[in-house]
Amino acid sequence: MSAKNPEAEIIEFPKPGKRLSSTEKIWGKPVYSHGYTGIPSILLQGQRRLGLNPMQMNICVQLLDYWFDPTRKPFPTKKDLAQRIGCNEKTIQINIRALEKAGLIRREYRRTSAGDWNSNIYHLDGLIAKVQALEPEFAAEKLQRAALKSQLQKPGGLNAKSK
Repeated sequence: MSAKNPEAEIIEFPKPGKRLSSTEKIWGKPVYSHGYTGIPSILLQGQRRLGLNPMQMNICVQLLDYWFDPTRKPFPTKKDLAQRIGCNEKTIQINIRALEKAGLIRREYRRTSAGDWNSNIYHLDGLIAKVQALEPEFAAEKLQRAALKSQLQKPGGLNAKSK
């Protein structure tokens, strides 16, 4: 080892890079760096079964986007939700009331330290429970599709049973 060229003595090994998630690969790092929201496919695919109209579904997705930490429920203002969605606050209020009546969300009213009304805290336990209750239906449908696919791949396909 020579004192004249200390850099020649350093061997650098490539550092294993962080593997990109599939969503990060789809959207790209710049878009993904602004955050993402976990929305189960059952919620999206089961929108009609849950009785959600498009506005209510959008409100649920927006509330999920505000929910960063499982221990801290979302609390956006109606004004913020209305601006994001592109509607008026009354539309938000009417649809949140319907979501609450359906048992999908629960509003917790809160006040500032001065006693003024603040934004509501939204509990999504009802939505979560109803989506979880749909899971067995989705699992059964998935098994049924797999069985049909298996039959189609066999020689004779579905007609083999009828002979």
